[in-house]
Amino acid sequence: MKSKNNLTAVKSSALDIDRIDVKILTALQADARMTNLKLAELVTLSPTATLARVSRLQRDGFISAYQAVLNPYQLDLGLIVFVEVLLDRTTPNVFEQFKAAVQVHTEILECHMVAGGFDYLIKTRMADMAAYRHFAGQVLWELPGVRETRTYPVMEEVKCSMRLPLPRL
Repeated sequence: MKSKNNLTAVKSSALDIDRIDVKILTALQADARMTNLKLAELVTLSPTATLARVSRLQRDGFISAYQAVLNPYQLDLGLIVFVEVLLDRTTPNVFEQFKAAVQVHTEILECHMVAGGFDYLIKTRMADMAAYRHFAGQVLWELPGVRETRTYPVMEEVKCSMRLPLPRL
């Protein structure tokens, strides 16, 4: 690990980030709509230097996107459901067909291939259990290769965050 501007740096994705970069990333995770002037004040740099760092962090892939976080309850999507999916065969073509089919369904918020007793874990949001039942019958059970599913409706959302833990420098 190298040092930048006499600050300790951490090696990540074959690129160095320093304490100021971490401060910038932390601030933008909390409020991506923050003005460059406000961000510069927070990290105690000039606005020009701050903008250059943000541009570099974007170019180097540390910042991959900016998006609005919508309130699911305002949109009648209060029910979170996790679903374990077991495929009938675990062959490359079945995996590819399943992955391609999942991409086109906007109701599926996340889909992760996992190790263990099942093949995929899906996260979805619905208005209610009746909407989930419709989704299960019309979409989920029709996905290629699905042999078995286990459904886990969420009773209480205790923590939900897209913020990544950053190194303390």
